[in-house]
Amino acid sequence: MQLAAQGLLNAPKRRARREDLLAAIQRMRLLQIDSIHVVARSPYLVLHARMGSYPQTWLDEALEAGRIAECWAHEACFVTAAEIGVHRAWRSQIASNHWADKHAARARDANLKEMHALLEHVRQSGPVRASDFERTGRAASGWWEWKPEKRWLEAWFASGELMVTRRERFQRVYDLAENVLAKLDPPFDADVSALRRRFILDSVRALGIARARWIADYFRLKPAVDERELAPLLADGELLEVEVKGWSDPGYVHRDHASLLDEARRGRLRATHTALLSPFDPLVWDRVRLREMFDFDYSIECYLPAAKRKYGYYVLPLLHRGRLIGRLDAKAHRAEGEFEVKALFLEDGVELSPRTLKEVAQAIADTAAWHGTPRVRLGRCRPAGVASVLRAHWRG
Repeated sequence: MQLAAQGLLNAPKRRARREDLLAAIQRMRLLQIDSIHVVARSPYLVLHARMGSYPQTWLDEALEAGRIAECWAHEACFVTAAEIGVHRAWRSQIASNHWADKHAARARDANLKEMHALLEHVRQSGPVRASDFERTGRAASGWWEWKPEKRWLEAWFASGELMVTRRERFQRVYDLAENVLAKLDPPFDADVSALRRRFILDSVRALGIARARWIADYFRLKPAVDERELAPLLADGELLEVEVKGWSDPGYVHRDHASLLDEARRGRLRATHTALLSPFDPLVWDRVRLREMFDFDYSIECYLPAAKRKYGYYVLPLLHRGRLIGRLDAKAHRAEGEFEVKALFLEDGVELSPRTLKEVAQAIADTAAWHGTPRVRLGRCRPAGVASVLRAHWRG
């Protein structure tokens, strides 16, 4: 049910269309942004797992056309234009403890005059990038040691005065919020109510089936959601309560998935899809939920020193027919047209049938071809014996 709700139960039955991109984001309710690009940047990879091969420019064009917008939700995310009003209204009402808001508050406290001057510059001169401003002095080290203008632009973005009108080579182009909101399609609608209830329902819908303790993480709700808060939603028929074998507490299903629940009970949901997942895919970003649902222990290790990494720098979970059967450390060498699998680790107990290995090999090849790096190079494997089978498939 969770895979079906997320669009990961079955492979696409036809070639991707532009409207599939919006439908995928709407199904997930948000698409997390991350800039690491040893393979495709996360939002593009998340969509590829659901849509198959598609032009990456579609996401950029949807942003520039106002079909989607950027906001702070789970983290920095794309959401559809129809949802942006809810997110802006929510953030205007809550006392946020998010790190982006803390950075913004510190920036305003220290540099309010300069920040207002920057905002006036955007108002008078139009959209800007952080790279439009030269760094003065020696560059500091570290990921978050941005130059002042970048910090101020991000602060205005976090507080809502600026929004992202488009991206150029994945760099944010900032404009006044009223200009970005004016181009949204469908138009911006700020008339929202009962926002927390809305986010709870959207979380359960996006997850397909959820335990109460999983719900808050999806939109970073505080405090945590408990069964008492869900009781009125059950009484109103918005949610359905189900017993799940092996769970000590109930599962919750959105009423929109009632037919999906019926299919699951009758054993008619068959997972057939094999795909490489981003570390920031909604299916895997909650590590507790991932472990409880799929019995898969996972963490992203790119933020660790190399000596402390167990699997690699940018490790992609491997989904195969309803199970997470392994992970691979990958890097796309775009200039050389090569997709390097530095290491592939299959979980203990995975059935290494010819069909499984063929479908794994094909999923890796499809992702590589979509990157424009069709030649696959494989490093070490666990178990070692599968390497020759995979290489033979790619040679063929």
